[in-house]
Amino acid sequence: MMGRNMAIGLATMLAAGCATADVAPVRVDGATGRTVIFEDNFDNGALDRSKWNAIGPDFWVNNEQQAYFDSPETILFEDGMDGADGGVLVLKPVWKPGMDTNAEREADFISGRLNTRDNFDFTHGRAEARIRMPDNVGAWPAFWLLGNGAWPYTGEIDIMEYVGDKSWTAVAIHGPGYSGDTPIVKRRTFPAGQDVTGWHTYGVEWTGDSIAFDVDGDVFYTVSRKDIEQYGEWRFDTPKFLILNFAVGGVYPQKVFNIEEPYFGLPQDTVDAIKRGEVQMEVDWVRVYALE
Repeated sequence: MMGRNMAIGLATMLAAGCATADVAPVRVDGATGRTVIFEDNFDNGALDRSKWNAIGPDFWVNNEQQAYFDSPETILFEDGMDGADGGVLVLKPVWKPGMDTNAEREADFISGRLNTRDNFDFTHGRAEARIRMPDNVGAWPAFWLLGNGAWPYTGEIDIMEYVGDKSWTAVAIHGPGYSGDTPIVKRRTFPAGQDVTGWHTYGVEWTGDSIAFDVDGDVFYTVSRKDIEQYGEWRFDTPKFLILNFAVGGVYPQKVFNIEEPYFGLPQDTVDAIKRGEVQMEVDWVRVYALE
């Protein structure tokens, strides 16, 4: 494994502004010709903890209805999944009343959340993941980038958010003056015959001047530095780390579907599907490329 200084030096030679730490040696991707500075194909049947941190129940935001647990029930791996290339990471909400001990929260569900903070981050480049998701209202899986400092001052790039309408996913950018209910947000509707229950690659191309989002190579939303500076400061010249998580309920699903019962942002049909073990986010791989 490369040490932090070696990794930063190598990445800097390959692409200005790129930083990384404790990851496998870089390689050139044969299909794209681009330099891969981080990847996980989830083929080992276990979480690579040199890359990923599993978040625990102390973390809680957005009135989500789950507690995060580092558990083989919520973070698991499968082989031989239809349509996948090798192993698959599965983040899964589980019905577990009474497991959460946070007196402020009464969460009846547990789920999985991973990040690469202090293991890997980068400044400018391309991040993408191949993901399949369930058809359940109020499910809230996401793939995103976050700065290392206090939110929202070091920036957030949401590459994929999904709240349960299988016809679309969304992207967003958050920073000082454009956080929370940000004006920099866009839904992307799938072409006829496709939806979130199929495998799709969700990506972002991030430079010093713009951030462009795509699904399966279709670039559908580009935001420039000038666009962002209409609302506040551009905070996208500093390192961001990766996050994969599966929330249930909370402010975003509630806002979209106006669901209050039986849980905030989470309807009974989805509760029943979680109890049956049918709801999960499947991740075939994650990759980050240096700037071209």
